[in-house]
Amino acid sequence: MEWTRGHTIGHGSSAAVSAAKSRWSDEVFAVKTVELSKSQLLQKEQKIMSQLSSPYIVSYKGYDVTKESEKLVFNLMMEYMSDGTISDEIRKQGGRINEPLIGYYTKHILEGLEYLHSRGIAHSDIKGQNILLGKTGAKIADFGCARWIDLDERDGGAAASTIEPIGGTPMFMAPEVARGEEQGCPADIWALGCTIIEMATGGSPWTNVKNPASLLYRIAFSEQSPKIPKFVSLEANDFLKKCLKRDARERWTANELLKHPFLEESNSKTTTIQDFVTSSPTSILDQDIWNSIEESETMDFSIQRVSSMESPLQRVRELGLNSVELKWRWNDDERWITVRRSSSE
Repeated sequence: MEWTRGHTIGHGSSAAVSAAKSRWSDEVFAVKTVELSKSQLLQKEQKIMSQLSSPYIVSYKGYDVTKESEKLVFNLMMEYMSDGTISDEIRKQGGRINEPLIGYYTKHILEGLEYLHSRGIAHSDIKGQNILLGKTGAKIADFGCARWIDLDERDGGAAASTIEPIGGTPMFMAPEVARGEEQGCPADIWALGCTIIEMATGGSPWTNVKNPASLLYRIAFSEQSPKIPKFVSLEANDFLKKCLKRDARERWTANELLKHPFLEESNSKTTTIQDFVTSSPTSILDQDIWNSIEESETMDFSIQRVSSMESPLQRVRELGLNSVELKWRWNDDERWITVRRSSSE
């Protein structure tokens, strides 16, 4: 594909995202770019995305290698969505999303997760910022932390990672992930529960968090789960309880959750986003999908050794997080972080 790079619309810890346009058509898409010598993670993302085709997953457009500013760069092309993220929608709706709309988005996320899990892939970083919105609803994006899982282990409900070490956003991590034990399909379901709380409250799924170390310790070793808002319906409350079981083997699967009564109103084939959206101060169509990335990911926190963190994380280190460097990326709004580990580090 011959294409022209447009303006930069976002920055990550290592990659830049640009708008792009085909030279032979009016098609606009997004391009994530990183130096070829540093493109191991982006190439892994490309391999995963190239195998996916679902209306609930951001579409893969291709990849190439170009020479720019005397450097070889790896480019991953994907669908460009201009309607914002779930995090953007929370702000548009005045700080929280109404329950029918939460159900609508949740059904689409679950459809995407069921598709991924049936193909042996765990997303590993489900959260509001990684769910993109469009005219047809919600789509899962950002496969930088995704991994193939051992399908033979899935029957027990606690799939084991066979290739990649753990990664993701601690605020949305399941207990088994925070302990460094495993990261599979059940961890995505836990993160979905946290994302629903994010949509319902406009805030963090965990409260009174002082730092990443104490958060990881709390998730890993306490008997607590994120607090379910008291104002949600009985159906939503039960749905969240099914997602937020601390024992991964007890969590419902995506396929089971798709049949839950909470999603009953969203199961109509004629349902559209307009059926749920209340009046808001601005149209989501006016938003650039990469605004949240530009706001949050350009604020790179310094890379530091795990051994320099406070003592609560030492327990987590002993379970598999030691002897590596972690990239802590703080988000602008809720100070959430994404942790990624590269084998080259």
